[in-house]
Amino acid sequence: MNYENLCTSVQQTDSKIRFAGVINSKGRLVAGGMAPSKKRLGDRKRDEMLYMELALRVKMRREFDDDLGQVKFSMSFREKLIVMSFPIENDVLMVSMERKTQFEQIAFNILKLTEKI
Repeated sequence: MNYENLCTSVQQTDSKIRFAGVINSKGRLVAGGMAPSKKRLGDRKRDEMLYMELALRVKMRREFDDDLGQVKFSMSFREKLIVMSFPIENDVLMVSMERKTQFEQIAFNILKLTEKI
């Protein structure tokens, strides 16, 4: 499965998913994006800043892998939405969704998809 197919599969996992994109180690969106039926909350420049911050955070978390094991996914429960990140080798799958979801079930369904990469 390539990254575009992964992002499409993730968006099809649940109608509450707003965004599924793969961010490379430099913080650039390399696949995926907003679900066609959803409206973005911020502007593109702020999105780019978010991608760079996420790439850095994923790199920093790897410092603890020897002691704690690898991160499978991380989640932020924000006021307006939920953001999850799933490390994939040197890249990261970023997923955002509406707050009123079965986020635990969705997270583990996405994890199964990422393990096929």
